[in-house]
Order: sequence, then C-alpha cells, then structure tokens
Amino acid sequence: MNERETALPKDSLTFLGTGGARFMIISQLLASGGIWLNLSGTEILLDPGPGCIVHATKRKLKPEKLRAIVLSHRHLDHSGDVNVMAEAMTEGGLNRHGALYAPADALNSEPVIFSYLRKNLQEVVVMEEKKSYAIGNVTFSTPVRHRHPVETYGMVFKTPEHTFSYIADTSFFNGITEHYKAEMLIINTLFLEPRSGQGIGNVPIEHLSVPDAVRIITEIKPKIAILTHFGMSIWRAKPWEIAERMTQATGVRVIAARDGMVFDLAELDG
Repeated sequence: MNERETALPKDSLTFLGTGGARFMIISQLLASGGIWLNLSGTEILLDPGPGCIVHATKRKLKPEKLRAIVLSHRHLDHSGDVNVMAEAMTEGGLNRHGALYAPADALNSEPVIFSYLRKNLQEVVVMEEKKSYAIGNVTFSTPVRHRHPVETYGMVFKTPEHTFSYIADTSFFNGITEHYKAEMLIINTLFLEPRSGQGIGNVPIEHLSVPDAVRIITEIKPKIAILTHFGMSIWRAKPWEIAERMTQATGVRVIAARDGMVFDLAELDG
C-alpha cells in the first residue's frame, strides 16, 4: 500500500473532475473525470467522463480495486472513459471481475461499452426506476427517472454508517426532493441561472441551476451539500463564492467541489 492510499480516509469521495457539459469537456478548464467512492473498502466509480483514467492514476487510485462502475446516463461527460476504466478495472481482461451499472439506453441501441470489454466484466446491470442494488457493503437505489434528454437516474447511497444522494443531470421537477433525502447531497449544478427551451442541435436544456440547488437544499436540509458538474457560467462566477452565499441563504454548509478534492464522510458525524 503506497502513501497516497494510506492517506485516503476510510469513507471518502474523490472528485476526479467538477466540470460539466460540452464546453467544459473540450476546454478542460475543469476536469471531467467523475467521482471515485471509497466506502469502507468498497470502491465504486461514478460517471467516468473524459480524463478519468488520467486523473485517477495521477492520484494513485487503483482501478483494479474497483468493484463497479456506475453511469447515471449515456452522455459523453458522464461516460467518455467507461471503456478505458473497464479495461483498467479488469487489468486488461486478465482479471474478470467487477460490474457495470447503467440505464438501458446506454447499453442497448448505441452502447457506450465495447462488446469485447463487456465479456471481461462479471456482470452488466441495467438500472431501472425505483430499484435497489448492492455492491459489497454498499447499497444504492435509483428512485426516479430524471427530466433529461436520455434515460437518466440519480442515486441514493447507503453505507453501514452514512447515507448520501447524488442528484445527476436533470431539470427541476415537483417532488424531486422527496426522492433524495439524505445526510449529504451531491448536486450537479450546471447553470448560474435557470434556462429553458432548446440548446445546440435542438436538444432540450434540462439541467439544474443555482436557484434550483438552493430550493433543493432548503427543502431537504442535509448536513452538507456539495455542488459539482459546473458549466461555464458558474465557473466564471466563482463557484466557491456561490457556495458561500448559498450557505448563508440556506443555513446548510454548502461546498463547491474542486478538481481532486477528497471529502471525508466522517465530517458528517460532527
């Protein structure tokens, strides 16, 4: 075990990227590598966008220790490195193990994972609305399908000690807060202000904004909320300053994630 592995908290989240959507991907002003979960020895990779393998190895995280890769949806900023991470998780196919969890449309008509790599995995699981799944000593549920152009799910993770929710890409909809009550929230917050209508290529604009995140945090009242998956408008407005204002407005500690940030779940015990 190297020094970096020893230094990681027992229950932690490492943000391998905090940028979201196409312009962040092509500029890499913020990385787009997803989130690495280390939960009492169960390691799970969440939404490995482009650059995930680079940022994981840079931080001396070991893909062969992963038990699973989980995709909230098929878009490039969430799945761009799924193939290389599956290859790394299975040590080039020499060690057949691990699972991939993803919505049906990420696996069927235009799959994001190569067929030869699927054979190296022990299991490929199609996620569905209102279902629960177990990975080692961790369970997670996909309580509701999101409002997004492709099939998309957020997750509620439960460990032996903590519960936290990951609110993936979506527009705000009535009842969303009922599905994600937890000690901690991770909220993909792309826009500074609400947007609607059609975007590039007439694709519907369906992402959360800062006012949406404020409403969600105010209604759920978690111990801590972490904002991530920032678009250009938030980046230019300085997300750390936005988080500070949100803390004052909601009475909840709000953190703007940073590329490479390691969050220790023990902070929820205070």
